[in-house]
Amino acid sequence: MREIFRHRDHTIVSFYGEMLEAEGIPVMFRNLHLAMSGLSEIPIAEFYPNICVMRDEDFLSAWEVLRRAMHENAVGSDREVECGGCGEKNPGNFDFCFSCREELRGD
Repeated sequence: MREIFRHRDHTIVSFYGEMLEAEGIPVMFRNLHLAMSGLSEIPIAEFYPNICVMRDEDFLSAWEVLRRAMHENAVGSDREVECGGCGEKNPGNFDFCFSCREELRGD
C-alpha cells in the first residue's frame, strides 16, 4: 500500500479516489473525516485526507490517471464563460453553469 495523493479538502480526495476506483484501481482512504472534524484549528498536513493505492503494482498507472485528471481539470480554468441562460460567469473548464445548471458553450 502506497500513498498517492493528499489534500486538505476531503471532497477533492474523494473525487480523485473514486476516479481511481472507476479505473479498477483499489484504493483506501485515510483521514477522510478527520480534517474537518474541528480537532485542530492548525492545519497539519500529516492529518490531511489521503488516498493510498492498495497494490504497489498499480501505483504508476494510478499516478497517470491522476496526472491526466489534474491536467484536464486545469485546462480552460484561466478564462471565463458566460452562461447563455442566466448570464453568470463560470470558469472556462466548467461544462454546466454552477448557478442554473444550463450547459455551457465555450465558443
